[in-house]
Amino acid sequence: MSDAEELAGGKLLLDRPAEAVARLRLDNPAKRNALDHDVLDAIAAVMPRLDDGIEVRCVIVTGSGEMFSAGYDIGDIPDESFESDAEALVAHPFAAAMDAISAHPFPVVAAINGHCLGGGLELAVRCDLRICADGAKLGMPPARLGLIYGHTGLRRFIDVIGVARTKELFLVGRNIEAARAERIGLVNDVVAAAEIESAALELAGRIAANAPLASRGNKRAIETLASFDRLAPGQEAELVALRASCFASEDFREGVRAFGEKREPRWRGR
Repeated sequence: MSDAEELAGGKLLLDRPAEAVARLRLDNPAKRNALDHDVLDAIAAVMPRLDDGIEVRCVIVTGSGEMFSAGYDIGDIPDESFESDAEALVAHPFAAAMDAISAHPFPVVAAINGHCLGGGLELAVRCDLRICADGAKLGMPPARLGLIYGHTGLRRFIDVIGVARTKELFLVGRNIEAARAERIGLVNDVVAAAEIESAALELAGRIAANAPLASRGNKRAIETLASFDRLAPGQEAELVALRASCFASEDFREGVRAFGEKREPRWRGR
């Protein structure tokens, strides 16, 4: 990590651990990698930077130490400004950071290295894929804190695990083990804690090795279909045009040639 770029005063680190892979690491163990204004603003600012042609084709988000993230950093807000400051944190920088994760055109992988709670769990759910260390616990504590969660965040959970499991997470408020998180679809895979970093890099490498136009196009189509129960005519036409565009691309022809010649393709992103 010596060559990592320090963001948010060193509480967020950016490095490039593999070809076409960028990694964001929450690095504030003293605060259990909590999401404060600095970290959230840095996430919102750096994600568009990583949309750089085909230089970055997969982003990993992970944590340092034994924690992925404990969520919002609201514990030190003074009583006299709690209402305004807590609402400001949750309403603006958090929403901007989550939207930046969701809007990234290439796949984003959450490597949940340890406990993942509250806003930290929404950050993971905003990613496209999630792998989780076997000792991690995941949970949503709003019911225990008196917080009514934002509807955009709740929608993401419903999209991932359905209404019944979202109600369980938010109305019961207990943490769940990694194995159960996998059974209900909250995470895609569970690996040994010692292997979480290498497993994330292997997964990200596989994603980054795929055709960039296909990665972007398939993600965009899936997001569109998941966001609307019924497509408007313009949206359906856009998806049809998106699929048709691949047939005219250099990369599609290169992919077919490389498959036939049993070699690795040389992607151009066009």
